[in-house]
Amino acid sequence: MASYVIDPPAPVAVPVEGETALFPVRRILCVGRNYAAHRREMGGDDRDPPFFFAKPADAIVLPGEDVPYPPKTGNLHHEIELVVALKGGGADLTPEAALNLVFGYAVGVDLTRRDLQNAAKDKGHPWEAGKAFDASAPISAIRKWDAAPPQGRIAVSVNGAVKQDATVADMIWNVAEIIAEASKLWTLAAGDLIYTGTPEGVGPLKPGDLVEGEVEGVGQIRFKVI
Repeated sequence: MASYVIDPPAPVAVPVEGETALFPVRRILCVGRNYAAHRREMGGDDRDPPFFFAKPADAIVLPGEDVPYPPKTGNLHHEIELVVALKGGGADLTPEAALNLVFGYAVGVDLTRRDLQNAAKDKGHPWEAGKAFDASAPISAIRKWDAAPPQGRIAVSVNGAVKQDATVADMIWNVAEIIAEASKLWTLAAGDLIYTGTPEGVGPLKPGDLVEGEVEGVGQIRFKVI
């Protein structure tokens, strides 16, 4: 057995509905601007190809946990998303093969320090400070899935007021295509999570806000910003 010069970090794992065993998280990939209306509100157009960015596995916020308001921002935004959990991997996959890798789906929120992201964009700098910070990836329990991908309502409310409301079917690149495209850039593996993009209506959060979201057929998410 290997020994370490410091204690290794605790593994990150997400609960699975109906199971006592947990889903171990290897890494988190995220898709940018995958809903046409959100592309437009962020200054893009419908012809832009999708692009990816990443968050560390320990950015996960588990169900039932609060989200601390992060430092160095005055403009924290919510982005409700369908999350894909992979049970297998590979490289250069076809969309048809990609769906065979899906373990299940969850509801996630891609929290964003919008002011830091916009400043990075203006300077042509990477987005990590705006996207990949601590506690930036709240997630629901994962629902195991062996049917066609979800297509129903995706929505989020803040303090009871609906802020984002669309359908997963509005995605420009569907789940199979997203996985296939990601596999051209990385060798995917079991334990990978993919946040698949957010619809229009992203907006600010402040300490004390209650965030409640859902993806029809998949589950709900609920957390407080503290």
